[in-house]
Formats: sequence, C-alpha cells, structure tokens
Amino acid sequence: MIVIVNYGLGNLGSIKNMLRKLGHASEISSDPLLIQNATKLILPGVGAFDTGMINLSKLGLIEILNHKVLIEKTPVLGICLGAQLMTRRSEEGVLEGLKWFDAELLSFKKRFPIDQVQPVPNMGWIDVQVKKASKILENLPNESRFYFVHSFFIKSYEQKDILLESNYGFNYVSALERENMIGVQFHPEKSHKFGFQLLKNFVEQY
Repeated sequence: MIVIVNYGLGNLGSIKNMLRKLGHASEISSDPLLIQNATKLILPGVGAFDTGMINLSKLGLIEILNHKVLIEKTPVLGICLGAQLMTRRSEEGVLEGLKWFDAELLSFKKRFPIDQVQPVPNMGWIDVQVKKASKILENLPNESRFYFVHSFFIKSYEQKDILLESNYGFNYVSALERENMIGVQFHPEKSHKFGFQLLKNFVEQY
C-alpha cells in the first residue's frame, strides 16, 4: 500500500491522481496505523520548514516515520518541502529536520554572486544533471526537465547521496538518494511526462 503522508501541507490530490493514472491505488493519511502498514511512503509538502516539522510532531508522526524509513527501510519519496524535511536543518527556521540526510537548506538570496542575482523563489521548468545512476531515473531522457518552486536549496555534505543537480546562478542539489530514501526538490506531480515516469519508477521498482 502506498501512503501519501498528510501533515497539512502539499499537493496531495495531484499526487494521488497521478498515481491513479499509473494504475496504482494510494491513501492520503495521517493515521499512524496506515503509515505503519505502508509498503511505500510519499512525503509531499509546500510551505515553511518549521511549519512542516511542527505539523509532523503534533500528529505524532516523527517516530513512526523514523521507524519505517530508518529501521524497516520502507521506500520513501520526499517531494519539495518533504525532501527538505529529510535534511538536518534549514536557514528558513530554527527547528531540526528529520536528519535522514546529512544535508541542510540554504537561502538562495544569501548565496547569489553579486553580479548574478536572480529572482526568488526559483520557479519554473528547470533542467537536471544526473550525478549517479539510479532506478528512479530509468527511461527518463537526458534532457529531462522538472517543475520547481523554492526559495531555499539543498546543500549535501555526502557527495555520494547527490542524485541530481540543477543550476540557478550556481549549481545546487535538486535530488538526493541513499538506500530506500529519495528526496526531490521539484514537483513530479506538476512535471508532466518526466514526473509521470519518475513516479512510475518509484512505485514499480522500489
């Protein structure tokens, strides 16, 4: 059973609809019992880092998610804020993240070279550069593009975890993968054929 974790933030219906088009049923839920029985987890999210962590805590989901992902090794896909919450911390807030990846979130506004200032948030269709082979990328063309909306970017301190990079004035991490954990900064549910294939790979190959 695929469970889309509902912690009050994210395009839950859009993800469920795309999975339905793929021929896979899913449940949108914050019920720890459903999450405990999941064979795959999707952690979506749109919004602020601290709000996401507060909501997960209030719902009593942090412990069960840690157990499913870190102990049971249940495949999990983090999307946008969901991927960000998988890191240690964010400059956007003060709370600790889930700490599944040795990474943090940094502000675009503070990092642009003075002669290359870009609009924030970084929004629109952006190319990705593959940094390592992965099942999640199978049958995706080299010129794959995904839809992004974000003001903070992932900095990984484990080079081997970096799956994809993109460029917005400088290169930044747009996807991480280690073992059963995948985090993508972009929105596959808004990325048409590219997002469709990525979600297909996740639900059918993990």
